[in-house]
Formats: sequence, C-alpha cells, structure tokens
Amino acid sequence: MSSNIRNVTIAVLLCLGCAHVWAEKNDRQQKNDRQQKYDRQQMKGLDEEVQAIKSDVLRIAEELRRLEEKLLYPSGTQVAVFVSLARSDQMRLDAVRLQIDGQLVAHYIYSAKELEALRKGGVQRLYVGNVATGEHQLEAVVVGVLANGAEYSRTERFAFRKEVKPKLVGLTVAGSDSGNTPITFEEW
Repeated sequence: MSSNIRNVTIAVLLCLGCAHVWAEKNDRQQKNDRQQKYDRQQMKGLDEEVQAIKSDVLRIAEELRRLEEKLLYPSGTQVAVFVSLARSDQMRLDAVRLQIDGQLVAHYIYSAKELEALRKGGVQRLYVGNVATGEHQLEAVVVGVLANGAEYSRTERFAFRKEVKPKLVGLTVAGSDSGNTPITFEEW
C-alpha cells in the first residue's frame, strides 16, 4: 500500500508540477500577446505620426514653392503666356517656340496626350517670367502638321505693353486650311 501511496503522491506531485509549468507557459503566452498588442499599437501610432509629418512636409513644400514663385516672378514684373488650339482645328501641333525681345524664353514639344487636351479646349501655360514695364516684342513660332498631312510652320510677331501689374497673354493656334488666322494674340 505504501507503494501505491507513493505512486499516487508522485503522480499528484507530477500533475502539480505540470500544472505549474502549464500556468507559467500560459502566463508567458499572455505576456507575449500583450507585448505584441502593445507593439502593434505603437507601430500604428508611429505610422500615424509619420503620415502627419509627411502631410506637414508636403504642405510646407507647397508654401515654399509659392514663395519661391513670388520671389522669382514678382507680380509687378510677371508675364505669362498661354497657348490653345482654335476650336475644331484638326492640326497636329508639334512644337511652339517663344521669344520675348529676341530672347528665347520657351520651347515646347507636345505629346499626344497634351495635344488631345488642347483639342478638347485645354490651355497650356507655356511661359511665366519677368519683364520690365514698357513695350515688348513677342515672337511665336509654331510647327505642326495640317489635317491634310502637309507640314505647317508659322512665325508671328506681336507687340505688347507691360504695365506695373501682371500681364497675361494668350496665343491661339490654327492651321491655315481652317480659314482662321494662323496665330492670334490676345491680352487677358
């Protein structure tokens, strides 16, 4: 009988030991789970902070770009030239070159997407820069292909007067077979 008691005692002690080990293992698992949950919350918090910082940086970059533009192109000396295509004109506009007072200020080659946007009534800001107040000469050279496949190249010169306020100028381009003036000049 004493051997049975001894065996039962050993079995009980083993069970208590296993229960103790199991409880410790369960406690460690719960601690690990809590730590992982805490770590995930920390990562989420850090991710939100990073996103907020990115937003701030982008906002500051935009403010700096606007400030730079104001410094480089003060409104008192600013001139902007815009280009559009005449309505229902099917010419393929390839490039526009722009000179002000004999100085090349812009040369632009159009992609198919940009040409499609212009055909749909879009307007492109071709140039923004500074000029002194007074009289100026603007020369526009337009290169393209007419709807009938003929190559097209026109040069037009326009005079404009720059006052102390910003100057906006629009150039509308039309193919010569459309019955329109090849390049029209408009002060906005």
